[in-house]
Amino acid sequence: MIDLRNVNKTYFGAQPLHVLKGIDLHIDKGEFVSIMGASGSGKSTLLNILGILDNYDSGEYYLAGKLIKDLSERQAADYRNRMIGFIFQSFNLIGFKTAVENVELPLFYQGVSRHKRHLMAMEYLEKLGIKDWAGHYPNEMSGGQKQRVAIARALITNPQILLADEPTGALDSKTSEEVMTLLSDLNRIEGVTIVVVTHESGVANCTNKIVHIKDGIIGNIEENKEHRASAFGVGSIMK
Repeated sequence: MIDLRNVNKTYFGAQPLHVLKGIDLHIDKGEFVSIMGASGSGKSTLLNILGILDNYDSGEYYLAGKLIKDLSERQAADYRNRMIGFIFQSFNLIGFKTAVENVELPLFYQGVSRHKRHLMAMEYLEKLGIKDWAGHYPNEMSGGQKQRVAIARALITNPQILLADEPTGALDSKTSEEVMTLLSDLNRIEGVTIVVVTHESGVANCTNKIVHIKDGIIGNIEENKEHRASAFGVGSIMK
């Protein structure tokens, strides 16, 4: 599904910063993987490259067998819309749109009719247990509710890969447990390939492979056979 070969990335400014230094990484379809490292380790840059939000300088990145290199913005947007769902620490919801309108948004850009995208958005909100909040605005919801809306928005296009950048970073511990249980269920029940960037060992331990990155170099890759199918020991919350 994901194959990176000797990928390098440097940011050029007053002082060039070599962020990724020869990254080799393979992720199979259906895996639940965490990329773990301290701030400044290069993990978010790596996730941005996986999500085709940033370019790399040298090496090769294959996504589902297709070389991702020097794409136009239109081509990159097409791949993102068809194949990749994103979950962010700050949720990235539009404040003047309701929960259901936020979830509908990717389908609007795909040209899906208003009626069909509304029905689909309501279906995903129900699946994630927040259908009753469909008409509420982000500032009326808790952090956990907002993250569920963001996950529904990420899933509505039926992406092959879900990329999550510190998805529990803005949440309290109990809500973090619920979100990680939800992601674990999505992987286990729905077969979604998930890559989570985190600096928290508790989050990484919920995945079945832990990729350790430090100073732009991948160290050990840990097969986490002891990972909990329902994260943190909490029961399934998929509806």
